[in-house]
Amino acid sequence: MLSERRLEVLRAIVQDYVGTEEPVGSKALTERHNLNVSPATVRNDMAVLEDDGFIAQPHTSAGRVPTDKGYRLFVDKLAGVKPLSSAERRAIQNFLDGAVDLDDVVGRTVRLLAQLTRQVAVVQYPSLTRSTVRHVELLAMAPARLMLVLITDTGRVEQRLVDCPSPIGEESVADLRARLNSRVVTQRFADVPRLVQDLPESFEVEDRGAVSAVLSALLETLVEETEERLMIGGTSNLTRFGHDFPLTIGPVLEALEEQVVLLKLLGESHDSGMTVRIGHENAHEGLSSTSVVSVGYGSGGEAVAKLGVVGPTRMDYPGTMGAVRAVARYVGQILAES
Repeated sequence: MLSERRLEVLRAIVQDYVGTEEPVGSKALTERHNLNVSPATVRNDMAVLEDDGFIAQPHTSAGRVPTDKGYRLFVDKLAGVKPLSSAERRAIQNFLDGAVDLDDVVGRTVRLLAQLTRQVAVVQYPSLTRSTVRHVELLAMAPARLMLVLITDTGRVEQRLVDCPSPIGEESVADLRARLNSRVVTQRFADVPRLVQDLPESFEVEDRGAVSAVLSALLETLVEETEERLMIGGTSNLTRFGHDFPLTIGPVLEALEEQVVLLKLLGESHDSGMTVRIGHENAHEGLSSTSVVSVGYGSGGEAVAKLGVVGPTRMDYPGTMGAVRAVARYVGQILAES
């Protein structure tokens, strides 16, 4: 375990390197930070930190820079994330409050995160597998054709045309709509098949074919629309960090193009807690020079998806974590109110 003083030295090195992009020397640390020790003591502490793998010397006679291990300890020992100003919080709320549907919410969230953090923003769409039914609507399009509309608790809307084997009357359509909603509203998708399996038997024989067709369409929607989706934005922000990538940002961009990679990063944890993966903690080789900060969002304290940012390991972790958490909180509120 490092002493508190050496932790303070490490914090100072991380803060200075993130702010200046320049390796940090002992003289600069004593001048910029109130460490209350001599430069010789700081040099000794830096030597211990280097031996333990928390910092490294990129060039001979140069200062030190944090390693992945150093950033990890810095993040783990954070007392808290950087709070947003009241003006920033109002700007987030005003920007997201104007959204008209789920696609708009996700699109605005991506742009907002990219602007706030100046990193690459990634937002996962709410997964239907973790959603509940808010409402089922049935609309008569023709005597033997219905429109099934499924609305989830996350604001997602799925539509499907249903061709019935025979015409179905308006009263029967209204009755089916009412019975469906009484059984499936507030229920998780996984529970819906069990809850509706005996529904056709409760209708008159002449309507059972139409009821079965509607149920088939509903169940197909639950199965076929489970593909995970995400939106990404702000990749041009990476061009500001050319010196942070050992060779080129090409491998990073290639990894970001593989949605399966990003979904795995975001989807490994479905709780609402903050996750920070630094450098080689990211399994994909193309992201080994980046850090990923993500958090779950949703209503009622339960995450239905995740959002986050990807940037260089030389990242303002307190500020980035604060922005990601604040945006997730507002998105969750919007979904709860929609």
